[in-house]
Amino acid sequence: MDLKEGWLDRRIFSDAEIYEEELYRIFARSWLFVAHESQLPKAGDFLTTHMGEDAVIVTRQPDGSIKVYLNSCPHRGNKVCFADAGNTRRFVCNYHGWAFNTAGELQGMHEEYCYDEGDIDRKKNGLRQVARVGSYKGLVFATFAEDGPSLDAWLGDFRWYLDMLLDNEEGGTELIGGCIKSVISANWKFGVENFIGDAYHAGWTHDSGCRSMNNGQPFPPIDMDNSYHASVNGHGWEFGTEGVGDLFLLGRPKVMEYYEKIRPKMADRLGTMRSQIFGSVASASIFPNVSFLPGISTFRQWQPKGPMQFELKTWVIVNKAMPDDIKDEVTKGVMQTFGPGGTFEMDDGENWENCTTVNRGVVTRHEKLHYRCGIGRQIDHDTLPGIVYRGQYNDANQRGFYQRWLDMMEATDLGAMPPRPEPRLTGVAETRDLPGLFAL
Repeated sequence: MDLKEGWLDRRIFSDAEIYEEELYRIFARSWLFVAHESQLPKAGDFLTTHMGEDAVIVTRQPDGSIKVYLNSCPHRGNKVCFADAGNTRRFVCNYHGWAFNTAGELQGMHEEYCYDEGDIDRKKNGLRQVARVGSYKGLVFATFAEDGPSLDAWLGDFRWYLDMLLDNEEGGTELIGGCIKSVISANWKFGVENFIGDAYHAGWTHDSGCRSMNNGQPFPPIDMDNSYHASVNGHGWEFGTEGVGDLFLLGRPKVMEYYEKIRPKMADRLGTMRSQIFGSVASASIFPNVSFLPGISTFRQWQPKGPMQFELKTWVIVNKAMPDDIKDEVTKGVMQTFGPGGTFEMDDGENWENCTTVNRGVVTRHEKLHYRCGIGRQIDHDTLPGIVYRGQYNDANQRGFYQRWLDMMEATDLGAMPPRPEPRLTGVAETRDLPGLFAL
């Protein structure tokens, strides 16, 4: 790929060897989303998920901390937990009865007398812990990498943007209504790149869905002079500044009224600029495989299941302080738009599947893919952190995502990877406290 010139090699979407390298170099070394703290309110609460293709268990400990470890018995490798979520005091392997507490420590096994003294050391045969676990305003991340950037450094200046979703009202956020899982026969990167910056497809691909949801009205027009792409270390947020586009697309007037009511407080909390961005036509992704629509409230993860398949996990994310009736309105709106049977979700899945299948043709795979839209529109912006481009119809964030993908595929030392761009908010622990232009 040559991102300065704006093209990609199609083989990254179907080649099995490249996919295996992704699992080692990206998913085994990145900070990956594993849970929201609201999913684990009590000691003993757990959920199961994947980090790349590695099955893991996420558990709340008695001291309130969160542990993450492989969902694989060290005896023969079987899963020790098949449930999606619950509360427990132990995990027991179905195969030979090896039992582990919620800290992952081996507590006992079936017919333990058959092991002679010295055959087994319980302390060395617990469930493999991931190297590091961290959280940012409710989102829990984990990494297998023992060294490399901290979570704060990984997110970097993108925290300025994340706080529009996670901290626009006192009390933070929560995931509600459980998790919906669906399988799509496409490469995982197509989902991420669509949400990180592809506003361009919406007015065409989703035209009929938009009209059906909003009394025949088309997709809201894009103001190319007052909309942007912003990228930080492969994370990206594309957005307008009109404050209502995505709230309109949700098709729930009560939700629009709620956010208009709290918008003045949002401006006091986060600054005028961020209060104007929230609710606009926007989409965002956290590198490598989490995406969300901040005004529509769908939150999702693209779990790789091979070069040509991923499992899509979707949740509804809302403010904890939101009244229950508004939470219910948000949930209905998400299901009608970006649930598996939603008017917009089906459009996208079909396109991603076709892109993946067609790109692997023996001749087709050697043709370049065009990613040059807006390549000359980078600007310096006083308020917006990151690599900023003017105009929401743009490939800038996609190029930023693939640049970080390339960085990690080539890097032997994560600490030596260049920041993209140089951070402007180093040393700032709380973006609500930013002085001067950043607070505008």
